[in-house]
Amino acid sequence: MAFIKVYTEKIVENKYPASLACSVHFAVSWEGKPFQSLNQGYGILFAKAAIREDNTIAERGIRNPRLRKAGEEYLIFAEPLDENWNPLEGGGYLVWRTRDFVRFSGEEWMEKIPEAGGQKGTETENFLEIPEELLAGILERWVPLQSVAAEVPAGVRIHKPVELEQVRVKVTYSDGSVDDKPVCWDRESLIPLGDGKYRIAGRIEPVDTGFPLAVGYADPVLLFRGGAWYFLATNDNVNDIGLFVRRADTLEGLFAEDVEEHCILAYNEEKGFCQTFWAPEFHEIGGVLYILFAVGGKQWAPQCHMMRLKEGGEITDASGWEEPVRVCRADGSPLTTDGITLDMTYFKAGDSSYVCWSYRYGIGTPKDTGSMLYIATVDESRPDRLTSEPVLLSRPLYGWENTSGTINNEGPYALILGDTVYLAYSGGDACGYYYVVGYLTASVGRDLLDVGNWTKLPTAVFSSSSIEGIQGPGHNSFFRDEQGRLMIAYHAQEREKYFKRCSAFHRVHLSKSGFPLLNVAGERDVAEALRKVELTFTME
Repeated sequence: MAFIKVYTEKIVENKYPASLACSVHFAVSWEGKPFQSLNQGYGILFAKAAIREDNTIAERGIRNPRLRKAGEEYLIFAEPLDENWNPLEGGGYLVWRTRDFVRFSGEEWMEKIPEAGGQKGTETENFLEIPEELLAGILERWVPLQSVAAEVPAGVRIHKPVELEQVRVKVTYSDGSVDDKPVCWDRESLIPLGDGKYRIAGRIEPVDTGFPLAVGYADPVLLFRGGAWYFLATNDNVNDIGLFVRRADTLEGLFAEDVEEHCILAYNEEKGFCQTFWAPEFHEIGGVLYILFAVGGKQWAPQCHMMRLKEGGEITDASGWEEPVRVCRADGSPLTTDGITLDMTYFKAGDSSYVCWSYRYGIGTPKDTGSMLYIATVDESRPDRLTSEPVLLSRPLYGWENTSGTINNEGPYALILGDTVYLAYSGGDACGYYYVVGYLTASVGRDLLDVGNWTKLPTAVFSSSSIEGIQGPGHNSFFRDEQGRLMIAYHAQEREKYFKRCSAFHRVHLSKSGFPLLNVAGERDVAEALRKVELTFTME
């Protein structure tokens, strides 16, 4: 037998406020075990905020969640709360539908809970029995995976010892997914067994290098180009003034103590480059390297800019870059005249090229709209000018995007896996505990300017609950390391030691169903007990 339960959490100020606690949480129990919280105790279903007539956002929450079975579906009912966390005037219920507790419908509103019709098992309760066959999908999606076995290949035959570097160990995870890991082999442990056979000991190489890698750097992006690695980020250590690039021959070298930083764009009042050199990103567009970033003049109002690498220009040389230009609409007018624009990213899906950015107006006033994600098409030959009208893609309507007065949708960055676009973006406080990463997903072949072709996942996929000791992870990018492993770079804080934002990275794990998980790192990725391995091989 298996059971699923719904509940809300206790409000803990400065850690788990009402915007998070007043959401639908889930727990499961099977084989008589105690209930285990899903999503690491973080809410999964959040009430959607209301948009006032002045385009500002009125938060919403829920209380008293309940479950009911209805044919092939399960219904989740909850009473809505207003922005002061009191019962919403007019009452009613918010309702979500699911068949598997992995995918949920958008919220509906009902005036009252419909009659159960006298069918057994259709009562509205805070827990229900579910078929055990649903458990695998629920656990895969909502419980952190753990590495459970390491399998060394059999029958390995090589011609020279250097070929051992190509041998991989298959690590299996609790959902049945696997990942091939490189190994650092200990040549001194080599033992001949006769008949050309040998045994050697090794250790699976760490798949992440710990936290942090760069103290005081936010919004990190890593690039491999022309046989070298480059690191670009918002530099909080210099009050976000200037763009600075690191170069190294290896990924680890980017974070060596003696690594050199190169200023490629400095403070310049005459040109209007005075503040908020924010969120610089490398992007190759039409075979040309660009940096997309936000900058503003003496009056605070950051706006999206691009600068292009000259033909034959060096990435680390300021003279190798063309003058930055402000991104414009198709008619040459600014993206906005009444707000700020920032965090622009670029991606290509199918035959179309897109930019996505964050726009906000009224910041710091009662008319603050919160930052919103917009998307538009561009031509590769001139990506600084849109070829379509901007389309509103997402607003911070869920509690995990709108926390303690920080109303954010920002930092978009696309990951394309197969035929799916995972547009990662961040919500909450960019400098605090509540910062998180969420996903918007769409099919590659669809029109991505049609908001109906996008799905916003109901909860964050990377938060302060995700990895022990790391708080406020967000504003991420994706890249592949020297081994071809998919990685996430992000900034976060380690409150015990660092109050600055710090950059780090770790591996992205694809679940058995192919979903990109951001919380499989450290001991979860490869347990210490699995890291020591031995290989028997034949030298021909």
